[in-house]
Amino acid sequence: MNMRYLNIRATVTSLLATGMLVTSGCASMNQKERGAVIGAGAGAAIGGVIGNQTGSTARGAIIGAVVGGAAGAIIGHQMDQQAKELDQSIPGAKVERVGEGIEVTFESGLLFDFDSDRIRSDAAKNFQELANSLQKFGNSNLLIVGHTDSQGEDAYNMNLSQRRANSASAYLQSLGVPASRISTAGRGESEPVASNDTDAGRQLNRRVEVAIYASPEYREQVKKSSSGQ
Repeated sequence: MNMRYLNIRATVTSLLATGMLVTSGCASMNQKERGAVIGAGAGAAIGGVIGNQTGSTARGAIIGAVVGGAAGAIIGHQMDQQAKELDQSIPGAKVERVGEGIEVTFESGLLFDFDSDRIRSDAAKNFQELANSLQKFGNSNLLIVGHTDSQGEDAYNMNLSQRRANSASAYLQSLGVPASRISTAGRGESEPVASNDTDAGRQLNRRVEVAIYASPEYREQVKKSSSGQ
């Protein structure tokens, strides 16, 4: 096992431990609700930390939720089914299986007008299909990550990417996806997937990524069932 992986795993463990601090601000929630909020928030935090080392906050959240072993195989099988359905129902998005999760990537131009964080009306069907899938497979959490190209001021791009991630989250909530399952992050121009020196590269960098991964409750449930507990 290499040192880089050990460092990532140690950081993930630390973040999960400190997640207990969140409960102090959730006193009015029941245990299930607190667990859901902590789980979604931990996904964003872990995604950010691992993203610094892997270059992808969305993939970092999926890596942070990996279980492995027999439980991981069960979760992976479900994700195979969900990814196949998403790939068929959302033709405008790139759907990719990553580890024990799914990464869905939308070009920003498909969702938003230039310099806007308002969801385009013609993008509604894509979000409806995503919401339908999330309701059908209700044992997952998701992290929505907004990205921009490098044109413009860094601070403005960071703010725009966060606003777009928040807008996507709000839209999914309006379609019935519980807020407790969703976390968001804006990364501005910090995680490019192509060169910003060309129009084609900048278009690829302007995107919204959705990381879908098993919720903490489902991971525990599958681990217990797969071990015969």
